[in-house]
Amino acid sequence: MSDPVELLIAAERLPADYAEVVEMHWKPLATRIARAAANRKPLIVGINGAQGTGKSTLCKFLEVLLKQRGLRAMTLALDDLYLTQAERLQLAAEVHPLFETRGVPGTHAVAMGFSIIEAVLAGREFEIPHFDKSCDDRSNDVTRVSGPVDVLLFEGWCIGAVPEKASALARPINLLEAEEDPEWTWRTLVNHWLGEDYKQLFGLIDLLVMLKVDSFDSVLANRRLQEQKLADLNPIGPGLMDEEALVRFISHYERLTRHILTEMPDRADILYSIGPDQRPRIGN
Repeated sequence: MSDPVELLIAAERLPADYAEVVEMHWKPLATRIARAAANRKPLIVGINGAQGTGKSTLCKFLEVLLKQRGLRAMTLALDDLYLTQAERLQLAAEVHPLFETRGVPGTHAVAMGFSIIEAVLAGREFEIPHFDKSCDDRSNDVTRVSGPVDVLLFEGWCIGAVPEKASALARPINLLEAEEDPEWTWRTLVNHWLGEDYKQLFGLIDLLVMLKVDSFDSVLANRRLQEQKLADLNPIGPGLMDEEALVRFISHYERLTRHILTEMPDRADILYSIGPDQRPRIGN
């Protein structure tokens, strides 16, 4: 077996019929990206999707498929830009306790993201950091990239998101907000930063792809699967969560995820509806 797509399907432990997903959905997407890159290079492609929609898997296939089209693609995950655990603890102590938990705008090193994308646009060498979720901290490992990159795949759960109306913040969306953010300080700051630093960062995106789940209810189920994969890789990782911790963790994401699901589909350049099997539905 020498076909790069088949090799990747095997390496990712995906069922053999995943080749149909690649053929029907990811190859046409790669072709569209390649055409866009012909007119604008390097091209920054934003890939938005709630937890468990397959963003990282998609990016791996796009790297392979774009290489077959003569383009060098690299992936930058928003998750890898998380602040270190020490930085989040400081933010929690000085600003609001909920910022200890990674995820929402305000818990990323946005300046690092700017630096990487600026290096890509300038054709300079750069380093991609890595965040170890099993330890809930940034890893010491980095990926060094030299030479020009034709396409940067910038993926993350809130990539391309825009702020809510301030009036929507007053009413808590779940118990976490009601009990731990009663004066809406935390969610107001999240919304503020989304309209400031993150707006500028996401403004560098040339093409926005959205992997849309049906509802927020799908997120918890998908996140459980992710947590099990983390446990399989590192059973004693201190960052692993039990069910209670997982539900609380996901509550941090709920408000913005619901907002994205409502607001983004009408403006995304490319939209895929993701089914319960974590695959694009026929008809995308």
